[in-house]
Amino acid sequence: MIIKKLSLYNFKNHSEKRFEFSPQINCFVGNNGVGKTNILDALHYLSVGKSFLGNSDVNNILQDEDFFTIEAEVQNEDSEDIIKILQPKESKKTIKKNDKSYDRMADHIGYLPSVMISPYDSNLISDSGESRRKFLDSMISQTDSSYLFDLIQYQKTIQQRNALLKYFAKNRVWDKDSLEIYDDPITKSGTKIFEKRQEFVAKLNPIVQNFYQIISGGKESVSVIYESHLLTDSFENLLSESLERDRMLTYTSKGIHKDDLLFEMDAVLIKKIGSQGQQKSFLISLKLAQMSLIKELTGKTPILLLDDIFDKLDDSRVSQLIELVNQENFGQIFITDTHRERTENVVKRINEESVIFEV
Repeated sequence: MIIKKLSLYNFKNHSEKRFEFSPQINCFVGNNGVGKTNILDALHYLSVGKSFLGNSDVNNILQDEDFFTIEAEVQNEDSEDIIKILQPKESKKTIKKNDKSYDRMADHIGYLPSVMISPYDSNLISDSGESRRKFLDSMISQTDSSYLFDLIQYQKTIQQRNALLKYFAKNRVWDKDSLEIYDDPITKSGTKIFEKRQEFVAKLNPIVQNFYQIISGGKESVSVIYESHLLTDSFENLLSESLERDRMLTYTSKGIHKDDLLFEMDAVLIKKIGSQGQQKSFLISLKLAQMSLIKELTGKTPILLLDDIFDKLDDSRVSQLIELVNQENFGQIFITDTHRERTENVVKRINEESVIFEV
């Protein structure tokens, strides 16, 4: 998949911007604050329909304007498509492919897979399990459309069950039969999600380990471990045995919405013992493994978005990353940097065609 052209209107700090891209390497250089990362975020929108920074869609509209649009011409194997995202201030977002709106936003996910490597990745190590679950869900959703549907159904049903638990507590009533109506849909969708997460992480882990050894050259070993209540019990038992606890807490305390990914180095959490350099190497390995696995499972080469990472990595890690980019044939790459000369030197070491945009 190749993004040939991109047009932005009223998106973040860009009132109007147009780009014609190289099919290989595209660099955005300029001072901090000029909106380089915002361009990568627009590309991320084209892929998954939302900001990688977690901003609400309406907040991404340029100040004092009523809408933003992101439009791109995308070349795939046998055709060219026009993807357009429109976010008005007063109504819901729409995503169109060749002027036809998707019936469901989720139907677009996986059309244009992407992987973002940015300074914000450190949050995956330091934050709560929620950020790692979202990362895992995002990875799998780009490879399996039914997974996203199951996830949406599961989350909706959990919200309904939690609302009923809160209603019971507020009104001092209890109706076990009404609550158990949700057990079957939660169990069905939750079990499917669990099985797909378990299978995906089992494939991801050895790829992460391989990339880590290449990038770090370290003697330490790393692992990505999937943690879930369902590893030791069935969903039916979990819901049944935690019923009284859920009643007191007024929310569903066990299930795949509590899953986590453990990032370990030599069998200890990497956030406890990993140096800054080791953590950076791990995160890059994780993202490159994500890219490799998406390519393997879908047959599509994801676009690679590198946000300001050359400012955050030492020369040896930059060299290893460039070498991997050359070896792995990662496809179309988008890079932001504050130093044009450094960017030019990096690009020269990647044996591909490139374009540098001054922002």
